[in-house]
Amino acid sequence: MPFKLAALSAAIAALPFAALAADEVTVMPEVVVKAEKPDAAGAALGESALDAGALQSLAPATSDTASLLRDVPGVSLYGAGGVSSLPAIRGLADDRLRIKVDGMDLVAACPNHMNSPLSHIDPSAVTTARVYSGVSPVSVGGDSIGGSIVVESAEPEFARPGQGTLLKGEAGLFYRSNGNALGGNLAATVASEQFSFSYTGSSAQSDNYRAGDNFKTYRFTGRAGHLLERDEVGSTAYKAVNQSLALAWRGDTDLVEFKYGRQHIPYENYPNQRMDMTDNVSDRFSLAWTGKEVWGTLKARAYYEHTQHEMDFGEDKRFWYAPGTSGAINGTPCASIGPKCAAGMPMDTDGKNRGASVGADILLGQGNILRVGGEIQTYRLDDWWPPSGGGMWPGTFWNVKDGERDRYAVFGEWEARHNAQWSSVLGLRHETVKMDAGDVRGYDTSSVATLADAAAFNAQSHAKTDRNWDFSALARFTPDATQTYEAGIAQKTRSPNLYERYSWSSWGMAATMNNFVGDGNGYVGDIDLEPEVAHTLSLAGDWHDAGSKTWNLRIAPFYSHVRDFIDARCLPGKTCTPDKFNVLQYVNESARLYGVDVSGQALIARTRSYGDFSLSGVVNYVRGENRDSGDDLYNIMPLNAKLALTQKFGRWTNSAEGQFVAAKDEVSDVRNEIGTDGYSLFNLRSSYEWKQVRLDVGIENLFDRYYALPLGGAYLGQGTTMAINPPAGNYPQWGTAVPGMGRSIYAGVNVKF
Repeated sequence: MPFKLAALSAAIAALPFAALAADEVTVMPEVVVKAEKPDAAGAALGESALDAGALQSLAPATSDTASLLRDVPGVSLYGAGGVSSLPAIRGLADDRLRIKVDGMDLVAACPNHMNSPLSHIDPSAVTTARVYSGVSPVSVGGDSIGGSIVVESAEPEFARPGQGTLLKGEAGLFYRSNGNALGGNLAATVASEQFSFSYTGSSAQSDNYRAGDNFKTYRFTGRAGHLLERDEVGSTAYKAVNQSLALAWRGDTDLVEFKYGRQHIPYENYPNQRMDMTDNVSDRFSLAWTGKEVWGTLKARAYYEHTQHEMDFGEDKRFWYAPGTSGAINGTPCASIGPKCAAGMPMDTDGKNRGASVGADILLGQGNILRVGGEIQTYRLDDWWPPSGGGMWPGTFWNVKDGERDRYAVFGEWEARHNAQWSSVLGLRHETVKMDAGDVRGYDTSSVATLADAAAFNAQSHAKTDRNWDFSALARFTPDATQTYEAGIAQKTRSPNLYERYSWSSWGMAATMNNFVGDGNGYVGDIDLEPEVAHTLSLAGDWHDAGSKTWNLRIAPFYSHVRDFIDARCLPGKTCTPDKFNVLQYVNESARLYGVDVSGQALIARTRSYGDFSLSGVVNYVRGENRDSGDDLYNIMPLNAKLALTQKFGRWTNSAEGQFVAAKDEVSDVRNEIGTDGYSLFNLRSSYEWKQVRLDVGIENLFDRYYALPLGGAYLGQGTTMAINPPAGNYPQWGTAVPGMGRSIYAGVNVKF
């Protein structure tokens, strides 16, 4: 195996030089991740797009759809499972963003947000992705205070007039050395001029990945309780299977689409959570209609999504034996569970998500468009933990019972082109958010650990109604063909999610299971939380050549003040200790975020013998502060930059990339957030494209550098994770950040037929 990897490394390193020997020069279309050059008033400078070519080049290197966005200005990633990282835009992540997948507002049905929206679609199935990092129009979505992400799978294809039957498809395979990851994808379409049927399927799996530079971790193995040294990062293995069917019919002015998708994740382990996903099944149904008339376009959609989610300890967290003892910490094999024998800690979640939307784009003439629409979303959640013995006995623990979160929204938006230099977008949106939940109970109704908390929670009224207003205003000035300026202001509002309001137990073990930020702490909700309200100012300037083909530079500063920001405090009645994991409570406070994104690219050389050489780069800076406590906000990406040198020559595309990240030393004190050192990583990528075949190869983390993920959270990937702070000598102890992946060689091939 070492010989094979060395040979493959040598082959990849030689690819740029092999390109120099090519006899024919076939210039391929340029594919980059960039801010779209708008030709209508509604496309903002803060909107970045990844087209099909860019997505195809990134897919072999990852099974995590969110990581497709990693080169978009302003975007960073919260570490999670191998297919479920959470995108952050300018310091705001998860539920603070509006994320749509094929027009559906998906919701994480898990107290750890393991089944995040973008985890529901495989990277190979994504054909377009748009990121609104600045002030996003109200028509893109509400119930968020950050940007928006819109991801779409392939649109239906039909036979051309007179073609008869259209038959087409594609298949792909990939392999990545680190973690021994492998998988594939298949897509096929059969269509006439009016009807289209398509199928897509994909599978991906990986073992635990290895950290760089001979990093070592430890775990107990066997009943003897001895330590095993290894360089794996515990709880990073996964397997995911995605399948979908699509039916479509088109008439002269109408298009009707029906999609069904099923995702099955048999297991996905989490290095920054105390539990792992042991099974997850999601079924999605969507029916959409688009009608085009002389006055504009009318769209309607209805969808239903059902997630059945199970958690327990994965193999790296199960059956741990403390030194010098014979008892297991995270469960022991039991002939029958009982008060003295716990077989693990099963946790089940059932989420049902129903939605409908209707919207119209009305052409007013002279480049003016009026957008109006409405949306309804009803969400139901049950989160219960079956008895499994020991202290988790004899009844069922109800974490959230009969949870309800319903949204009703209407919006109006006016897009206007005032003259050749000035354009604007004005929008107003109102949302009513209604929430409720039933009474709860602990495992044992006589237990002092949960009895008082359950009684206090059940005595309160659980029903809450929020009436939220959003508005956005954007103006663009284009004095000539080489420069564009934009300013935007907005008020965006987000109501708390069900876990922020209705998680209720202060018992350390139960509280630590309610954590979707990966910091190892326990969290307790607050029914009386107010919605977050963000007031944002976003500016942008773009300078480029007249044709926007050889160079461009974009600078985009921003500032956001958030009233009633949902942060954390030490739970009243508890003692919080520095350098330990603690039990915290969600609380409304005041916050501000500010920073700047800088991005650009330039064609630096165009030669007949060696092809075109271009340089591209992105610099991101964001600062987040709690204005009430003076603390830093949690999981804010430190100053970082990316630089890439790309050669395009004939059918070849070769690139060398560098990623540079400063030390993270501005951390959240209340969460005892772990700081990380600065680092630099280098990657090599190469692709060759025939008419029907594309080959991608590359090396990530070329020099096998060890580094800790700045947004990866606390390392909880192995050990006695049921205990919030296990005794000395056991794992996990506070203070270790999740290590990043070491060197990985990847290869992928995609064939169209």
